[in-house]
Amino acid sequence: MRNLKLLVCAALGTFLLNNCGNKQQHPKKSNILLICVDDLRPDLKSFGVDHIISPNIDQLARSGMSFYRHYVNAPSCGPSRYTLLTGQYGRADNYALFHRAENWAKDNKSVAPSMPEWFRTNGYTTVSVGKVSHHPGGRGGKDWNDTSKVEMPNAWDKHLMPASEWMHPRGAMHGLAYGEIRKNAAEMDVFQSGEGNDDIYPDGAIANEALKQLQELSSSNEKPFFLAVGFLKPHLPFGAPKSYLELYDSIKIPRPEHLNKPVGKTTWHASGEFMKYNRWDKDPNADETFAEEVRKHYAACISYADAQIGKVLSKLRQTGAEKNTIVVLWGDHGWHLGEHAIWGKHSLFEESLRAPLIVHYPGMENANTNTKAIVETVDIFPTLCELTGVETPSFVQGTSFKPILEDSRIPGHPAVAYTNNAMTLRTNTHRLTLHNDGFAELYDHTSKAAESENRAMENPEMVEELKKVLEERLPEKHKLVQ
Repeated sequence: MRNLKLLVCAALGTFLLNNCGNKQQHPKKSNILLICVDDLRPDLKSFGVDHIISPNIDQLARSGMSFYRHYVNAPSCGPSRYTLLTGQYGRADNYALFHRAENWAKDNKSVAPSMPEWFRTNGYTTVSVGKVSHHPGGRGGKDWNDTSKVEMPNAWDKHLMPASEWMHPRGAMHGLAYGEIRKNAAEMDVFQSGEGNDDIYPDGAIANEALKQLQELSSSNEKPFFLAVGFLKPHLPFGAPKSYLELYDSIKIPRPEHLNKPVGKTTWHASGEFMKYNRWDKDPNADETFAEEVRKHYAACISYADAQIGKVLSKLRQTGAEKNTIVVLWGDHGWHLGEHAIWGKHSLFEESLRAPLIVHYPGMENANTNTKAIVETVDIFPTLCELTGVETPSFVQGTSFKPILEDSRIPGHPAVAYTNNAMTLRTNTHRLTLHNDGFAELYDHTSKAAESENRAMENPEMVEELKKVLEERLPEKHKLVQ
């Protein structure tokens, strides 16, 4: 009898111990998979561009919500990624995050945590692969691999850039097939289609490393993960395996509207980044056959990037982590393919600032939908906080668009963007661009002319109204968060 009592007590104790332990357990927060794509304009079938072959991104769009009017806050890689990764407006140059790192080194308490640091502090394992911040791998120095010069201090548990045969991150950034590294842009072809598989260009190595990291992260149940993967294409030079270019052999890519250089003062530029490459003495603004070749190679790069993204999404499904993972696909800015006689980004026109954004999360009721609500890149940080249940920090300057994810009819809010010389406001119907000297451009998007006719002179009251909104959103433009 005594032994029986002891056994009953032991069993009861074990039950109570397990029961108490279960009460203390909390469901793991959702993982985050952030996919960044360099220089990707919203030329995707899921965004209504039928001549583009993008099956993997389109499949993601069917499981999530596509933001047809997502605008970046700066038309260049560095400052755009700054707003994504900090939730704040910042400097307009490509070294915005490095300047932030310098300030952090002087006094880290004076610099607000970055998005990955915030999630890391809140219990996430954070890993980046490829080009997530401005430099692939997130380091500075001559070859962008100096471990003493970190672009985002305290942000990542691991920040990786597999350079493969391109030797170092700087080499991979503008690498062409079989390890070709840019030394002098004038000696490097502006586009190329090499014979071989996906690994003959750097994004193949990035995809392979992303698969490895995803496997490791999904195998551990200790912490949720924040995995950011950044692909390089379709950034210049336009290099992709020949098989992706062949997809477009029988496809005619439409010529854009408004091909002429704008009249009067605008943020037009001479496409210096594009024109410095070897173009075989051809100018796409004067040679329509060459322009068509450029557009097809850009399209091939999209399809190549899409294939790498497909590998990552397939791996996410294979691991089973898909059931508890928020997926965000984000383009860091747009790219002109001849609109306004520009070949590149860096302007404050629609083509530079509009970029794709797709969001999927577990249990999403509005899957396979799109919205024309205006949102900004700076809004992504607070949105991810809301979706995961992580506290939204007070320092973020964006607005969560979780309500839009729940109801696509909600209108969003005007979007702002800036360069060193001007800033712009995009509303549902108009764009106002205000230069530092006070000159204004006003474009009516309800008109066929769109951004080809400046209507500021005939609408002074609207200019003043929108100017007030813009200056409220970006007070003291040149004293933005450093």
